[in-house]
Amino acid sequence: MSYIGAQPTTGSFPFDQFSGNGSTTAFTLTYAPASTSSIIVAVSGVVQNPNTYSVISTTLTFSGAPPSGTNNISVLYLGLPVIGVSSPGNTAYFSSTSFTATASQTTFTPSGSYTPGFINVIRNGAQLAPANYTATNGTTVTLANACTAGDIVVIEVYTLTSIANAMPQSGGTFTGNIAVPTGTLYPLVSGTAATVSGTSVDFTGIPSTAKRITVMFNNVSTSSTNAPVLQIGPGTSPETSGYTGYSVTHGGAGVSYHAYSAAYSSDIKLYATTWSAAYPLTGKVVFDLLDATTNTWVVDGVIVIIGNTNTQTTIVGAKALASSLGMVRVTINGTDTFDAGTINIMWE
Repeated sequence: MSYIGAQPTTGSFPFDQFSGNGSTTAFTLTYAPASTSSIIVAVSGVVQNPNTYSVISTTLTFSGAPPSGTNNISVLYLGLPVIGVSSPGNTAYFSSTSFTATASQTTFTPSGSYTPGFINVIRNGAQLAPANYTATNGTTVTLANACTAGDIVVIEVYTLTSIANAMPQSGGTFTGNIAVPTGTLYPLVSGTAATVSGTSVDFTGIPSTAKRITVMFNNVSTSSTNAPVLQIGPGTSPETSGYTGYSVTHGGAGVSYHAYSAAYSSDIKLYATTWSAAYPLTGKVVFDLLDATTNTWVVDGVIVIIGNTNTQTTIVGAKALASSLGMVRVTINGTDTFDAGTINIMWE
């Protein structure tokens, strides 16, 4: 036979059999059904009304003992709970208890306890509003209006429990030795954007927990030919030695191609060749913590020179600090001053 899509697969419903002895009323099931209506129970070939038996976890209990016979009790599972019910404290599931009321009966006791507010009461197929019954003590349900003999009352209970092996907020370990990372999540924090002026711009107060610092530039220019540089340091002062790496400036005005490189020593250079005050720079430089023990930071970035055709600077290097990074300084390698542009940082 042809099918559209994948060929259907089939399987049988789970099935249990028991032998009655005329006195035993409780039998242990292989699985825990969600409710009495989740199974079909037959005794000596006769399908039983769900009102004649109850199910609590894996225990099937008849209101009267089935007669003697070999495998004369059959239980056909119509489906298994999506979440198992074998281990209290590790599950969340639904259960139902059905009653045939006596004349004037108002109080019913469902199987097991319940949490107030997580219960449904159904009388003769109609669900009752909470105002029509009282269910506050966790064990009994009292109807506001007394029943007529033969009324069918069904009480549905939604059991609420914790889930074992859930990851606690403070961290921990799952069963099976699956390690759960511990620690604190730190937000992305933006500094205060500075409109540049003078000979340097300092950003301080960077916490020791920071693992990445991003320095951003928008149309930053200086008063003459001295180019901006970057320095980092612990506390509130930058370190002025021990920088390694290169800045490489590519391109230039017109159709010719040039490449200029500048090695680091006392700072990280944002431009590797002759600077022109007419060409402000825009871009970002990122510092990442490589080794917290040695406070070593690696740096990379790209700076584009606005107004100078096809010119950009690639920045790659590293710097080990005496202690954790606390500040970033953008300054000028010379006597010039900043005359335009905006600088800001963010850390995470």
